[in-house]
This record gives sequence, structure tokens and C-alpha cells, in this order.
Amino acid sequence: MKVIFVQDVKGSGKKGEVKNVADGYARNMLIPKGYAVEANSANMSKLQGQQSSAQHKIDLEIQAAKESAAKLKGKRISITAKAGSNGRLFGSVTAGNVADAIAEQIGVKIDKKKVVLSADIKNFGSYNAVVKLYNGISEKIDIDVNEG
Repeated sequence: MKVIFVQDVKGSGKKGEVKNVADGYARNMLIPKGYAVEANSANMSKLQGQQSSAQHKIDLEIQAAKESAAKLKGKRISITAKAGSNGRLFGSVTAGNVADAIAEQIGVKIDKKKVVLSADIKNFGSYNAVVKLYNGISEKIDIDVNEG
């Protein structure tokens, strides 16, 4: 019997996969427990609609990431921080601070988890960071840390 897996079943199939399984296994285990549905024409067209919807969503995310990367290309961010003695900062400049500065100065909202700093920023000066916008789409930015 051909079934469409609704969720991952260890040893049998992954979610969204169409597979031939034994009739008894499908009727007695997979379908009653909600792990799979029969692969009839209505369910197959529903699956195709879900897959095309998911692909469209991925395409939109990639397009948005490319637009954000174009806005970030070659940009320099300036961050002001308070300092203690010897020019060392109170605390450090974090990825969250960098993400906030990007949103404020360039107008691109970025999650702080996507900002990868090249080194801990604990002194004044220039630093580099990589903003990973999507799988395979990233952009380097320069950061200037000034006394404020």
C-alpha cells in the first residue's frame, strides 16, 4: 500500500515522503496512529500543494537575505561604548549590540544569533564581523568602536 508519511517514523520514512509499505503495517499501525495517510489522489495533491508552498517560502527568504546582503555590502558600523581605565571597555560589545547598531544605522533588522564576531570586542578600535543571513548567504561588515 502506498502511504504519505505525516511525521517521521524511525526505520520507515520521513515526513512528506511517499512510500510503499506492507498493507497490514499501514492499516494497523501507521494510519490509525496518525503517522501516515493513504496516498490517494486527494492526499497527493494536498502534499504537492504543501511542498510548493514550502518551496515558495524558502524562495522568499532567500530573496530577502540577498536584498539585506546588498544593503550591508561594504558598510561600516560605528558603536560608542563607555570605557574604564587603560582604554578598556566596561564589559564588551556583543553580537546583540552589533545587530542593534545595524538596525539603527542601516535599517536592516538582523537577529543577534546571525552576527559572528571575529574576536571579542573589549577595546576601542576597528573590528570585523560576518552576518550570516541565510545558508550560503553572508556579508562582512566593519565595526568601529569609539569612546562615548
